[in-house]
Amino acid sequence: MILEDKPTSAKDVMLKFGLVLGILAILFNVILYVTDNYLAPHWSLGILNFVMTVVVIILAFKAFKESNGGFLKLGQAIKIGLGVSLIAALIGALWVLILTQVLEPNYSELALDALRTQMIEMYPDMTDSQIDQTISFQEPFTKIGFMIPIAIMLSLFFGFIISLIGGLIMKKENPYADA
Repeated sequence: MILEDKPTSAKDVMLKFGLVLGILAILFNVILYVTDNYLAPHWSLGILNFVMTVVVIILAFKAFKESNGGFLKLGQAIKIGLGVSLIAALIGALWVLILTQVLEPNYSELALDALRTQMIEMYPDMTDSQIDQTISFQEPFTKIGFMIPIAIMLSLFFGFIISLIGGLIMKKENPYADA
């Protein structure tokens, strides 16, 4: 009996690459925390995080495609990209829980203080009442009950966009597959 290479399922690829992206995201955020850049990271770090996400999702497509005879449908790409994004977001949520509940139980206050400092530097003409009003508007965004669902939704949104574009570029239909 000859053993043939069995095609990799989309689920296997999602789990593997979702775990990879989730671990990379936690490492990235731990570095931000250790270097004290977690409250107000530079915009370039957001770009770096996005590029990391794109690379991992594209690598997931490539792995699936290589294991499945070089074929990838757009629907499969979207499914894989969303799966990778969801798994990574759920793993990332663990980091948010550890950060806000263990490492920095007063995270909300720290984040609002960092925002206040940024606003004073960027808008020196703002009055204290204007700053206080802006801070009070931002406060719900610093609570864990808001942060985790929004982070998951954003991860899925960007995962979909990346998957759609990447899937359109990398798709290759199997002409011999059943319709």
